[in-house]
Amino acid sequence: MIFPRVDLLGVNISAINMGQAVSAIESWIGEKQPHYVCVTPAHAVMDCYDNPGLRAIYNASGMTTPDGMAVVWWLRWHGQRQVERVYGPDLMLAVCQRSLETGWRHYFYGGGLGVAVDLARKLQARFPGLQVAGVYSPPFGPVSAEEDRAITAQIVASQADIVWVGLGAPRQEVWMSDHVGWVGAPVLVGVGAAFDFLAGHKRQAPRWIQRSGLEWLFRLVSEPRRLWRRYILGYPRFVVLAGLQAIKERKGKR
Repeated sequence: MIFPRVDLLGVNISAINMGQAVSAIESWIGEKQPHYVCVTPAHAVMDCYDNPGLRAIYNASGMTTPDGMAVVWWLRWHGQRQVERVYGPDLMLAVCQRSLETGWRHYFYGGGLGVAVDLARKLQARFPGLQVAGVYSPPFGPVSAEEDRAITAQIVASQADIVWVGLGAPRQEVWMSDHVGWVGAPVLVGVGAAFDFLAGHKRQAPRWIQRSGLEWLFRLVSEPRRLWRRYILGYPRFVVLAGLQAIKERKGKR
């Protein structure tokens, strides 16, 4: 299943909505086609802008979804009116809901100590009958080759259909690129903070704040020490660079 992509600072964003994203995942599982999914807010675009290797990983994905409202607005400005925000936590919930009919098996890889366990428990309570193939929270920092082989074998043995990866960007995207096709599961989805949000370890922004495009401010206030650099330095730079690209594109159409 192929969707159009729109360039944003060198990152080719999939012009999709939630229904299309779930349908694509269903198709890949049914056909056993190995793919990974990058959920992509503005800060991830900036990470890719500064790192050509990471940009190549995003552009090689099965889907690079519009996770932030700024990204959604960019796609709509380019004529993709069907686009909706495909936000990591919402994508996880939508796929879990669909899996009650399909019987997909889920593996949760990532999060801090105990987060993946709490996430699996919360999701099974919300979706009775949800099949959890396994959970694993890797240690903080580099993983040895031996440890990596062991966890890969564990995921293969679990017979998971989907591996949800919550290592945080860009670590999770690098991991997915390195492991797609090697862990048995057809689909790997990097969802970052969705692990903490849906496990109940961090507070999620109210829906109206998410729709307004101000979720970044909510998260900055919630975790200023960790996120100030991303939002105070990164987002103004994103606006300037995206604006310059828009001006260049408009001039090119004349």
